[in-house]
Amino acid sequence: MIGQEKLDRINFLAQKKKTEGLTDAEKSEQEILRKEYLEAFKKNFRRQLDNIDIVYKD
Repeated sequence: MIGQEKLDRINFLAQKKKTEGLTDAEKSEQEILRKEYLEAFKKNFRRQLDNIDIVYKD
């Protein structure tokens, strides 16, 4: 799971990119953080799908 601190950093970098632009180091950091976030999202989503039970009404 990705922490709130990392989510805040992702949001900060996204806002900064829109307003004033990012340095090369910040662009690299943003890419790494986004990859971490997407991996955590995919794992969580897969876990949710694995816990779904389909019940047929007969």
